[in-house]
Amino acid sequence: MAKKDYYEVLGVNKSATPEEIKKAYRKLALKYHPDKNKGDKEAEAKFKEASESYHVLSNKERRVNYDQFGHAAFQGSGGRGGFSNFDFSGAFSDIFGSDIFEDFFDGFSGRGGRQRRSSDFRGADLRYDLSITLEDAYIGKKQELNFSSSEKCNSCNGIGAEPGSKPVSCSTCGGQGSVRSSQGFFTIQQACPGCSGSGEQISNPCKNCKGLGKKQARKKIFTNIPKGVDDGTRIRLSGKGEAGVKGGGNGDLYIFVSIKNHSIFKRSEENLFFEFPISIADATLGATIEVPTIDGGKAKVKIPAGTQNGKQFRLKGKGMPMMRNKEYGDLYIQAMTEVPVSLTKEQKKLLEEFKKLEDNKTNPIMKDFFDKAKRFWKN
Repeated sequence: MAKKDYYEVLGVNKSATPEEIKKAYRKLALKYHPDKNKGDKEAEAKFKEASESYHVLSNKERRVNYDQFGHAAFQGSGGRGGFSNFDFSGAFSDIFGSDIFEDFFDGFSGRGGRQRRSSDFRGADLRYDLSITLEDAYIGKKQELNFSSSEKCNSCNGIGAEPGSKPVSCSTCGGQGSVRSSQGFFTIQQACPGCSGSGEQISNPCKNCKGLGKKQARKKIFTNIPKGVDDGTRIRLSGKGEAGVKGGGNGDLYIFVSIKNHSIFKRSEENLFFEFPISIADATLGATIEVPTIDGGKAKVKIPAGTQNGKQFRLKGKGMPMMRNKEYGDLYIQAMTEVPVSLTKEQKKLLEEFKKLEDNKTNPIMKDFFDKAKRFWKN
């Protein structure tokens, strides 16, 4: 089977700079590396193919020869090109030197390794689910939060060693924080299992926290819930999460807000809605009604004569406040005409008399519909 063009393998053109070639190879190597695709023969083949291409194109002399003679420039015994002419295990350290090698092993150097950064021992983030009322979301509130979390051990100040003693260099990795092992022609570097990558071991653990550097505790904190928060709003409290270890900082606390259903109002972003029942008499003759508003007050709404069921009225600025904004949404009221039930004899008699007086001008929508229906039946 014919070998693929090295430029095509890396997805670059022939005028690509060394930086572009390195960037293209880094992307493919991270994607197809055998350590991330265990047992995947296709990924292993693509990794070797990309590594071979990079080995040739990353070297100025080899690239010139390849550009002039193609794969024939590297053909040796058996007519095979590329890796048949160099020792892959020896070239691996060249291909995965410095910054590229670090991408595979989460911060460890390809030249002997180094201890993990204190940020690698940062505490975990926490989630707090908070349910509040629509009224709370309207005005905002100071909220008390109670939860269980780890905090730095006061006895050892988070180090994990008994006061008066210090951690010692890890005997497994010699304080490097990483160990290397060979798998065929691959050299794998990973966090030291003896010290979890810190490069240190605790010979005399703190009695208070048993060497963990932190312990569980109940916490009570207060935070301000801003007005205008909506269902699904996420609030981040920096440094209020789990305690870190070995010099690592605390994680963050994320508050996920949910809004309880309201007995009257329904919300859509900054706007509020509700249906307001009105009598047939008010819908027919017109009226002025009072409706509730989310701030606990009342607003007057004028219902014009002949208001149909479903008619919507807008009260500007009577909705929810907008977060980080001084503006407010609107309140939309939808008229819902209620048909009377359990009529008295007198009420029925009056309605029957009114029915006799009805004509096309009284019910224009009804007339229009039945006119259409008659034409439909006729056709």
